[in-house]
Amino acid sequence: MSYGFFATFVAAEGARDALLRHLLDAAVALADDPACLQYVVSTSGDADVCVFEVWSDEAAHDASLQREDIRAIVNAARPLIAGMGSQARLNVAGGKGV
Repeated sequence: MSYGFFATFVAAEGARDALLRHLLDAAVALADDPACLQYVVSTSGDADVCVFEVWSDEAAHDASLQREDIRAIVNAARPLIAGMGSQARLNVAGGKGV
């Protein structure tokens, strides 16, 4: 079973597109990480940006958050986040693309 994580970020007023760009930058940065099986970014409504991640395991996800490039993206995105919506840690059993 793989580790999955789903989160909805509520962007500050007028900042959704900028937050979206930062999270898409994270997807590009993680393209070379074989433990990152999926990193999907989407929007919902005027302010929400959602991220769905699938990793080989939770330790690989946690390790990714220590990478300098990912930390820089997180630090740049943080001021654009007004709040958090739903979050879930998942045990990914399988499916198309996993």
